[in-house]
Amino acid sequence: MALAPGETHESFIREVDENLRRDQAENFVKRYGSWLIGALILFIVAVGAYLYWQERQRQQAAEQGQQLLSALGDVTTGQTGKPVQDKLQAIVDRGDGAFAGLAQLTQAAIAQEGGEREKALANYRTVAADKDQPQPVRDAALIRQTAIEFDNLKPEDVIARLQPFTEAGNPWLGTAGEMTAAALLKANRKAEAGRMYARVAADNTVPGGIRARAQQLASSLGVDAPTGLPAAQ
Repeated sequence: MALAPGETHESFIREVDENLRRDQAENFVKRYGSWLIGALILFIVAVGAYLYWQERQRQQAAEQGQQLLSALGDVTTGQTGKPVQDKLQAIVDRGDGAFAGLAQLTQAAIAQEGGEREKALANYRTVAADKDQPQPVRDAALIRQTAIEFDNLKPEDVIARLQPFTEAGNPWLGTAGEMTAAALLKANRKAEAGRMYARVAADNTVPGGIRARAQQLASSLGVDAPTGLPAAQ
C-alpha cells in the first residue's frame, strides 16, 4: 500500500482534503486493493492450514483441507485458470463448513484481481452473511466487501460497519483502521482521522509497514503518534 512514486504523505493528505469526492474513494480502493487481496490470500492460507491440521483425523475434512491447500498453492504461484477454479468450486459445492467459505473467499479474491467486481462482491457478501462460517472467516469477507463497496458507501456507513474492527488489539485493526480513517477524511473529519491513524500506529499487533504509514499520516494531520517504527513496506 505504498504511495505513488513522487507522492509524499503530505501531498496525499492535501489531495484528500481538497477533493472530497467520490472519485477520491475510488482511487483509494484502486491504489490499495492489490495489497488487501494479498493479505486476504495469506489469511486464507493460514486458516486453511490450521483447519486442515485441526480436522486431520476426520477423513472428509482432511480431504477437503488437502484440496483447498492444493488450490491455494496454485493461486500463490499465479495459477488462477479453470483447473484451479474447478478445484475451488468442488469444495464450495460440497458446502462443508469453513472450507467452503475459504474456497469462496479465494474465488472472490481471484475475481477481484481479474476485474470481476460484481462476482467478487457477491462471494464476499455470501460468506459474510453465512452464520455457519467461523467468525474470522465472516470478518475477512466483510472487510473485503467493504473495500469493494467503499466508493459507493457513505462515510458514516463505512465507519459504522468497521467500528468493531477498530478497537485496539483487533486482528483487523490495520486494514479496518486505514479504511475508517479514509472515510473520516472523506467526511472532512480530519482530527478524528488523525486519531484513528495514531491508534493504528500505536498497536504492536499491526504489521510494521502499516504502523509506519499510519504514524506518518497521523503526524501530517497534527496528531502525535509513536515514532521509531519500521519503514513502510
